[in-house]
Amino acid sequence: MPSIPLGGYGPVGTPPGAPPTGSGGGGKGWLWGLGGAVVASAVWAGALFATGGFDGEAKADLAGYRYMTNLCNPTDAQPIEDSGYRQKNDSGSTSDQHSSSESPTLDTMTCNIDFEPSDAVSNDYSSVWLYTSASLHKKTNPEPEFEAQYRAYENQETSSYSYKVSPVGGLGDEAYVVRQQTKSGSTTGAYVILGVRDGWMTYQSTWSEYVSSSSSTKAKTPDEATEMLKKSAKATLEKMKE
Repeated sequence: MPSIPLGGYGPVGTPPGAPPTGSGGGGKGWLWGLGGAVVASAVWAGALFATGGFDGEAKADLAGYRYMTNLCNPTDAQPIEDSGYRQKNDSGSTSDQHSSSESPTLDTMTCNIDFEPSDAVSNDYSSVWLYTSASLHKKTNPEPEFEAQYRAYENQETSSYSYKVSPVGGLGDEAYVVRQQTKSGSTTGAYVILGVRDGWMTYQSTWSEYVSSSSSTKAKTPDEATEMLKKSAKATLEKMKE
């Protein structure tokens, strides 16, 4: 904390503009000036303690989220299953993949679940994935760069597709959805990304689907996939706080 600038008040006991000592007010003026400086310094110190400013770092706002080794456990797949999909099985167990890493600065978690249409037959070909990831930022606030990460998709355009980025309400402090738009009007697939920031926690879920044109099933539209991701994300984020 900086010292009170006594030199800035002129002769000891005589603040600038105060009556000379002995004129019936100089002593009280000095005490008032000193008291005001002490109060201001105390307020300043309290603000620094609250924000962590004394050590040069703001305290991470993890909004109640916690690190977990398997993000697939809280990942809510019910909205996906209600929309006509089932998780693929491998030797009788769910074929999901997960990874996690914990460190003093950043915790990361991922989950990848393989789905297939519930009414798919043996000769149908489809590739359906739900990929989710979450990060707990312990040292750096992700807010200033969060929107820009998703807006960058608007500059990625090819002769076959482009991306549309839109804000989403009702999820965390801010959320954005990225929809891949095919220029051919193809209905054989959908690729949608949903990003959510809640405090210093960031979450992303990606829906990737391809169904062959000869398949008896149809792929979800980007809007349908967006609704599935929003419902899944809302339930998943709640479970990540339990």
